[in-house]
Amino acid sequence: MEIKAIITGCTGMVGEGVLHECLQHPDVKEILVINRKPCGITHPKLKEIIHNNFYDLLPVATQLHGYNAGYFCLGVSSVGMKEDAYAHVTYDLTMEVANTLAALNPEMTFCYVSGSGTDSTGRGRSMWARVKGKTENGLLKLPFRAVFMFRPAYMHPTKGMQHTQKYYKTLSWMYPFFRKFFPQYVSTLAELGQAMINVTIYGYPKKVLEVKDIVAAAAITGK
Repeated sequence: MEIKAIITGCTGMVGEGVLHECLQHPDVKEILVINRKPCGITHPKLKEIIHNNFYDLLPVATQLHGYNAGYFCLGVSSVGMKEDAYAHVTYDLTMEVANTLAALNPEMTFCYVSGSGTDSTGRGRSMWARVKGKTENGLLKLPFRAVFMFRPAYMHPTKGMQHTQKYYKTLSWMYPFFRKFFPQYVSTLAELGQAMINVTIYGYPKKVLEVKDIVAAAAITGK
């Protein structure tokens, strides 16, 4: 299967890591990234659209046809935000992008980076978890070929990336310990990207992938 992917969030840690895996993978033939500012990466596979308003993709919609994978890696921290503001930049923005892509590419497999602890019931005490859960539930209703929710926890960063967060740099030396004793909370950023590619090609029996599922999906070979 040849993948033609749209990736958002490539100027952040997760999106940059997913893009890195896609650039290396032989089955990913074309990549379109949509950013508010240039990602600073050039590659024969890669095209880039600079667009400031993710709440309105109509001005660039003609450039979004013909893709069969969508890897949504755009997100912000909820620290210091009230629920309505966080919902606007999380639920509203994500659904706007996803609805546009579903209308243009109904055969697309859409992958959304959520987070470990996301609350699908909408009744939990954690604000960010409720908003992420609402977003997941909304995405699962859209008419894509397939939709997968990814819930990573600690992700060991990919060496050489420019947007690795300081938190991950500080803890990276403890990765072997975390991986051995807390495997249910630990994956690598590379595994996240590999898992997205693999579920696009091979599918996966669950729509919501926790950390152990991300690691398992990353290891699929198709043999």
